[in-house]
Amino acid sequence: MIIDANTLPEGEALSADICIVGAGAVGIAMALDLIGSGLDVLLLEAGGFGREEDTQALYAGSVADPALHSPPDTYRERRLGGSTSTWGGRSMPFDPVDFEKRDYIAHSGWPIGPADLAPFYPEANRICEAGRFAYTIETAFDHPRKPMIDGFESANFTTNTLERFSCPTDFGRRYKHKLETASNVRLVLHANVAHIALDALGGKVDRLHVATLTDRHFAVRARHFVLANGGLEATRLLLASRDVHANGIGNHHDLVGRFYMCHVAGTIGAIQFNRPIWNGYDIADEGTYCRRRLALRPEAQHRHGIGNIIARLHHPRITDPAHRNGVLSMLYLARMFIPYEYGKRLHGGVDLDVPTRLKHLRNVLTDMPDTAAFMLHLLLKRRLAERKFPSIIIRSKAHLHSLDFHAEQEPNPASRITLSGETDALGLPRLMIDWRYTAKDIDTVSTMLALLAEDIASSGVGRFDYDPASVEQEMTRYGAYGGHHIGVTRMAASPRDGVVDADCTVHGVANLHIAAASVFPTSSQANPTLTVIAMGLRLARHLKDQATRPLRARSLAGTMS
Repeated sequence: MIIDANTLPEGEALSADICIVGAGAVGIAMALDLIGSGLDVLLLEAGGFGREEDTQALYAGSVADPALHSPPDTYRERRLGGSTSTWGGRSMPFDPVDFEKRDYIAHSGWPIGPADLAPFYPEANRICEAGRFAYTIETAFDHPRKPMIDGFESANFTTNTLERFSCPTDFGRRYKHKLETASNVRLVLHANVAHIALDALGGKVDRLHVATLTDRHFAVRARHFVLANGGLEATRLLLASRDVHANGIGNHHDLVGRFYMCHVAGTIGAIQFNRPIWNGYDIADEGTYCRRRLALRPEAQHRHGIGNIIARLHHPRITDPAHRNGVLSMLYLARMFIPYEYGKRLHGGVDLDVPTRLKHLRNVLTDMPDTAAFMLHLLLKRRLAERKFPSIIIRSKAHLHSLDFHAEQEPNPASRITLSGETDALGLPRLMIDWRYTAKDIDTVSTMLALLAEDIASSGVGRFDYDPASVEQEMTRYGAYGGHHIGVTRMAASPRDGVVDADCTVHGVANLHIAAASVFPTSSQANPTLTVIAMGLRLARHLKDQATRPLRARSLAGTMS
């Protein structure tokens, strides 16, 4: 059943066994898993079926340094399906090393391990429509594939791990019908949670206060509440709900909003290969696009004391018309038609002067056959295809490439999210984001680049040239890359070290759970979507197991030690 909150009577009271806040990737995945469970599920979505500007404006906030972080209302969609309406579909699991306590990565270590998520990854893959849960070239394909770089040998890097790509699947569009017809699920649109009300002792959530932009208000009561509305919004609600706990819910040790991570990413240097290489997509038997990367082995990470990082072979920097490539120049000239999150990466926010734009136009005209072929490919394989070609791949006849890297961030308590003095249309404080990186982040990228340059040369496959002095500039060119809101409600065995426990339950609040990448203690090199869905499915299983057990408020004294 789908209900619009604007049609509910003023002061209505809704109840359920489980209330999930947020119908994005994780909230929808959890609701799908709970269909037929016998539990009454209420799924609250702040938006509607499509983008609505007044609703989207509720995400607005401020940033400490605009050069390092995008405005808070970008990379997020307040609508059914959430940011899956705009994501690129890149899917991969976290690596075993990501869960380890590493003495060279401050504040690392998870209270769960890879085995705890392993049962849930295949279903997460299926929901994402990213094919089989097989993430090496050996397991994903029944027949041998051509090597990525023939002759490349390295004790530091592998070239056999994969990224898989979803269609990309818009969860709202794909799963709307299942939610609508499920007998035990009610989806309520335009339902903005404005306050989490605890009981008098602060050990349980009593109800949620929900409001619409048309000034209707109602309450929701449930046995269990799940915040699946993304790391930023979950943090905002915890910090803003201060009537019982003065510093906000789960914030007895000032950890809510700290350790904010995304990823550090950039494009650097020039790799001149002396032989053809494979830089394209492998297509799995089920039709899924897969792409190989240069992945730093965990042994090399341990040996050099750096974070997890991968690299992809990339085209030359798009803003420089000296590449003389008509396709790249066309992509620059058409930048206003490219979504914000991808345009920023392609163009780096650079606005070129008229003479430079004319050089780009000349490239398009002189390279018209290749440009026309690319446009046809874009139409057939991207615009019209249900499973879309994932990204721009430019074949270099000269075997010349730049290097695109994507790295883990070190958890940093000074990198944080707080409430500002401004409020939105519903009266909630807006967010202030102060994203920061550390010297370890620079060291991770710098060390990886040096190792790769050495291994390319020693293998005799080519030469990698880059300016070591430019590493920090290149890794911060795009700031906190990807809209991956990680770490701000981190998971830990003790409330002195985190906000939620190993079951994603807020320390000290027995029936409040968080299903977002914000519970990850570390960020990995991987995009978080697949793992956070697997985490949500694990939480759904936990809530099913808890359904027949009596709910008891947790002793504040017993959990705050």
